[in-house]
Amino acid sequence: MDRMYANHSTPRRGRRVRIWAVAASLLALVLASCGQGASEDPAAFPEDSITITVPFAAGGPTDTVTRLVAKPMSKDLGQEIVVKNVEGAGGTLAAGDVADAEPDGYTLLMHHIGMSTAPALYPDLAYDPLKDFKTIGLVTTVPMTIVSNKDFAPNNLEELITYVKANADKVTLANAGVGAASHLCGLLIEQAVGVDLNEVPYDGTGPALTDLVGGQVDFMCDQTTNTVPQINGDKVKAFAVTTPERIEALPDLQTTAEAGQPDIEVGVWHGLYAPAETPDEVVKAVTDALAKALKDPAVVKKFADLGTEPVPEDQVTPEAQTKLLTEQIDLWTPVIEKAGVKGS
Repeated sequence: MDRMYANHSTPRRGRRVRIWAVAASLLALVLASCGQGASEDPAAFPEDSITITVPFAAGGPTDTVTRLVAKPMSKDLGQEIVVKNVEGAGGTLAAGDVADAEPDGYTLLMHHIGMSTAPALYPDLAYDPLKDFKTIGLVTTVPMTIVSNKDFAPNNLEELITYVKANADKVTLANAGVGAASHLCGLLIEQAVGVDLNEVPYDGTGPALTDLVGGQVDFMCDQTTNTVPQINGDKVKAFAVTTPERIEALPDLQTTAEAGQPDIEVGVWHGLYAPAETPDEVVKAVTDALAKALKDPAVVKKFADLGTEPVPEDQVTPEAQTKLLTEQIDLWTPVIEKAGVKGS
């Protein structure tokens, strides 16, 4: 009896062991595939949705630029592109998040001129803009405008300069936080005029412009992607555009140079970034999609309506973006050091 029991039970137990082994292997494969979400093969990119992180508030200029190009890029890549707004610390919080993200192309960063000013503003910056990212390509350079609420006394830039000098302790200058483009433009204004103004920082120029229209602050410097509708809608006063020549969207608005302030000149360039170890094949796929998006007639028209245009095709490259980023770090570092400002 014992021998018969042994002869029958051993194969049955072996079959149970094999069944459990196969089940465990299948479960492991399922769990692994769920954890990956997308193939690790760069040639298969993209197989899942892509997130572009914007370091400023929804509705602001950088957010607007991102959403305009994201739609045709999504169509070209065949996957949804989600725009995620991560505000704080002058854009460095969002940039740090992307620098630490999985380098697979599914988490990208759209940043502006603030990428080049962060090293001077934040001595303990957790990332290196040139080492911890791969550049993908430049997008656009947006002019800036100097605008105020409708009740502000000055009516042109000359009057604004005179008024600011006489009322420096009372005038409020809004910006989107330390290191934001509006803050940098404000620094140029303060240095050109020779006064320190009462700066009012916001988490993005979207809410700053809302308060400007409402009369809570006096004036600010902001990108045309944000201000053209407000200027054309007669909701704010416009004093000048910060470009060497007038722009098509605001042909009657003088330049800062025409108003005798050539040192107040700044354009806000935007570029797309990926974490440093992102495969070159993935970067190329995104670069190609960006280049196609910037040729999209709807994007070109909308950019023109907002006072800007896509960069030339030869600038939609990692090499062009890296070159500009390096030059801009060298340009803005002494300006920021002279002003003595630091991020917090």
